[in-house]
Amino acid sequence: MKVPFGAREFEIGGQYLDVKLRDSNALMDDVPAMHARFAEDGYLLFRNLIDRAAVLEGRQAIVTEMAAQGTLKPGTDPMEAIPQPGASYANLMGRKPITHQPAVRNVLENKNLFGILEKYFQQPVLTYDYKWLRAVRPPDNTGAHFDVVYMGRGTTTNLRTCWIPFGDVPIEHGTLALCVGSHRLPGFQKMRETYGKMDVDRDRVKGWFSNDPAEFVDKCGGKWQTTNFSAGDVLIFGMYTLHAALNNTSDRYRISCDVRYQPAADPVDDRWIGENPKAHYAWYSEPEKMVDMAELRAKWGV
Repeated sequence: MKVPFGAREFEIGGQYLDVKLRDSNALMDDVPAMHARFAEDGYLLFRNLIDRAAVLEGRQAIVTEMAAQGTLKPGTDPMEAIPQPGASYANLMGRKPITHQPAVRNVLENKNLFGILEKYFQQPVLTYDYKWLRAVRPPDNTGAHFDVVYMGRGTTTNLRTCWIPFGDVPIEHGTLALCVGSHRLPGFQKMRETYGKMDVDRDRVKGWFSNDPAEFVDKCGGKWQTTNFSAGDVLIFGMYTLHAALNNTSDRYRISCDVRYQPAADPVDDRWIGENPKAHYAWYSEPEKMVDMAELRAKWGV
């Protein structure tokens, strides 16, 4: 089976891409084992961490908002999230009227999610108030990047991205993929020391490092891994775990949300907290000042 991924098409199980993200449910009560798994893989995947019915209730609230925005095809079941041809993107990112709607917030700030992260860190945790809720329509994908370039002003060692699908997300819907080992392999060291030090607001740099997933495996090592996700699954990873999303080849939106958690006592990136987080205040505000990633990569030699 071949799937499109960025600028390429890969055979699943071939040199570049596998469906092998492994779950860590058996480690839930073993904190040292969770730490060891994260140190090795750069992620923790928990299946059915959040009640499925709660996730689908949250999805219902989201698609109701999407239908009101005119982004769903009339005459179809909103829960199927089939795009209205020619419609603009659904406006969901960081919008508190929907991200903090009770049914949605019950998923993104779920007690089980708080619980597993407090167990992992062995201390109280907080979550950013800003929520990266998105509906990705076909045939779009997400290019490869580190999250640290978007939120690196607080703790970076202990900040975690939690990727939560609002519904079942099979591979053809454009699943998240991780370049496993990118957070620690020597081949990625120069990338971590250059691109990984960027701040999109300060440096006006485009966030994606590349839309060619193959080049990382060829030059740096590692391998891209993904899986089929179900409502209730949560994928947790760190700021230097390279990730991207496969192209959405289905006939419907992929609805998912990124939320961030960290120890409450650690420094916090103030762009993402508070009643009205300021978010990215300079990134793309003056397009003529944007720095081309190709130029930076030539300068860095990566």
